[in-house]
Amino acid sequence: MRAPIGAFDQAAPAPDCLGELIRPVADAVRHWSGSVPADQIVYVDTEPQWADTAVFLEHYGEELLDRSANCVVVTGKRGGETTLAACVVLSATRVVVNGVVRRRLGARKASFAPMDVATGQTGMEYGGITPIGLPAQWPVLVDSAVVDLPYVLVGSGRRRGKLLVPGKAFAELANAVVLEGLGV
Repeated sequence: MRAPIGAFDQAAPAPDCLGELIRPVADAVRHWSGSVPADQIVYVDTEPQWADTAVFLEHYGEELLDRSANCVVVTGKRGGETTLAACVVLSATRVVVNGVVRRRLGARKASFAPMDVATGQTGMEYGGITPIGLPAQWPVLVDSAVVDLPYVLVGSGRRRGKLLVPGKAFAELANAVVLEGLGV
């Protein structure tokens, strides 16, 4: 199959590649529901040493910058309570953690989660965290620019491989909230 965006050597519908995905992501694909069929989510095989955005673009094409998104884990704190959430923004932008995120979470302070918390709580590899397969109770904050794209390249839960996901599918994830200005 030819990937809907990018020039990847190997691409296949994600439901046909469950063995390549870590358990929470594979389970999310296996139990996928919504207006976008699961077979429209495409798994592409990529080299793990090229997982970080800048290096990835060097090897797979600069044109993917405007079609890729990062998923970052954040913490919001208020009193003794801590809330974990995910933020999905285009790769060419950064998350406004102490603005939009802090207010949306009702937190006094918000910050990026430490790597061990992000990987430990998601079961995913750092550099490959994806909004597909996150803990069900987490808010998933999605920049509206991500939802507007026909296809978006995101992590697969591992540093090896990526997912190509129709943008509108992000708005249908459990606990997803689409926000203007999440990424700047």
